Amino acid sequence: MTRPPLIAIVDDDPDVRVATTGVIRALGYQARAYASAEAFLDSADADESDCLILDVQMPGMSGPELQQTLVRSAKSAPIVFMTAFADARVRADVLAAGAVGMLVKPCDGKVLVASIKAALASRR
Repeated sequence: MTRPPLIAIVDDDPDVRVATTGVIRALGYQARAYASAEAFLDSADADESDCLILDVQMPGMSGPELQQTLVRSAKSAPIVFMTAFADARVRADVLAAGAVGMLVKPCDGKVLVASIKAALASRR
């Protein structure tokens, strides 16, 4: 029996982590949430995640910086960014670096679900 996909949420906003975790678990997936990029990198989930939901702006390492760290270390989990600060240049940069999408907070649940499913499908 295969395990359900593991989705890691990396966001400094506790309300976003709780809400996103709930959506992901309602889909039948595993969800693990981290308050910082550094906490995520220190976990085993950095190697085990099937998809990442990343905030763009966080204290310490930003979401795009975490993306670059993962790309350099050949971690292949697809990334969906979520941000309250939509910036066309950041969007272009993270998509060019391989992100599946970039959503604007607050994000419609259906859009988030579709993005997660697209990210998981991109792994196949």
